[in-house]
Amino acid sequence: MADAFDLIVIGSGPGGEKGAAQAAYFGKRVALVEKATNLGGAGLNTGTVPSKTLRETALYFSGLRQRGLYGIDYSIKTDITVPDFMHREQEVVRALRKVVAENIERHQIELVRGTAAFADPNTVVVTRPGAPERRLIAPFVLIATGSWPNWPERTPYDKRLYDSDSILQMDRIPKSLAVIGAGVIGCEYATMFRAMGIDVTLIGGQGRLLPFLDEEIGDRWRLQIELLGLRTIVGQAVEEIRLDKPNVILRLKNGEEVDAERVLYATGRMGATQGLGLDKLGLEAGPRGHLKVNDHYQTALSHVYAVGDVVGFPALASTSMEQARVAVCHAFDLKYKSRVSSLLPMAVYTIPEIAAVGETEETCKAKGIDYEVGRASYERNSRGQIIGDFSGLVKLVFAAKDKRLLGVHILGEMASELIHVGQTFLHFEGSLDDLVDSIFNYPTLGEAYKYAAYDGLGNLRKRA
Repeated sequence: MADAFDLIVIGSGPGGEKGAAQAAYFGKRVALVEKATNLGGAGLNTGTVPSKTLRETALYFSGLRQRGLYGIDYSIKTDITVPDFMHREQEVVRALRKVVAENIERHQIELVRGTAAFADPNTVVVTRPGAPERRLIAPFVLIATGSWPNWPERTPYDKRLYDSDSILQMDRIPKSLAVIGAGVIGCEYATMFRAMGIDVTLIGGQGRLLPFLDEEIGDRWRLQIELLGLRTIVGQAVEEIRLDKPNVILRLKNGEEVDAERVLYATGRMGATQGLGLDKLGLEAGPRGHLKVNDHYQTALSHVYAVGDVVGFPALASTSMEQARVAVCHAFDLKYKSRVSSLLPMAVYTIPEIAAVGETEETCKAKGIDYEVGRASYERNSRGQIIGDFSGLVKLVFAAKDKRLLGVHILGEMASELIHVGQTFLHFEGSLDDLVDSIFNYPTLGEAYKYAAYDGLGNLRKRA
């Protein structure tokens, strides 16, 4: 006999939790299925939160935040242990797991432990070792199963090789690390470990690191990480991995060899759709495990929705949450949320931090938009001087015709927080004049927006 619900959600990560809570808030009976021991999915347990906490730990132990302050140069502490490095991360994750559990309980969502698989389009069977099988039935199902790290084919197993999940269980802090894959995850971990004093080589197959960035910001960022001592190799694939020596030897396409104690594979993630019984629905995942969805996050089966990493780009916790809310509102015809905002702020939690929203110079050129830019450096900003960040930059891209803001790009401390100011101005179609008319607290990094706007106006006058 099946237990009846209004909605079955598979996966308790950011998308699953928020989707379940949204439906429960409007009085729907919701079952949330989770097979892992801990709630929160990869975003809380192995990905977003742990990696960002480790970044703060790396900054603390390295003293990098004190660079430039009082004439003191930072020095790396050489006696860091794994417990030292992981302690804060574990405390934060434990605290946030409790927050997720309390949210599920507060919304009276039924948490069903076990592995979910479809028996038919409306029935989900949940199995768990040592427990009786449960059959759940509902008119709507939300798939929010997340993703797992992608390992290249024919990659051998070895305790010296990690992915973005297993790196958090490393047995000791190595003296050297090679990172294969120069996407967001690879770049974040590379700069974190370099801040800890580890010799890091970052290997990317494309011609540029983080090629989606505004090119000027990307070039400035690469210069900063190389000044930090991080070695970067671009446009090279790893052809061979040799494990017959104490260190791992990577042979690149150009014949160069990279020697490292440990290797991190950061070559993307795969949608976690295996084992769901999609064949019972007539659904088929793509080659990277992703499900195709429409603007309402419906799969080809209209009552089955999918959100988050399992649908691919942008695969961010922030967008996953909103996707789930939109999906649930569409399923139950709730007049609340009908779409995910087209303005998606992006942050890369490297050292230094990067954030962006809207158009880049390159996208403006590709679209034939007549644009101009304005810049303000942290070095000329009062708060930038106070905190000792002299390499940061706020860059505004705006329309030359009416000065309307088109894009914001930030490199430096607190970039991920500062970007929301620019996002708000973009949302309300603000212009440089609006920024100039705004008053920002002094001393703050936010004040850089005003001076970037002044710089942009000056650049317009020069053009005239």
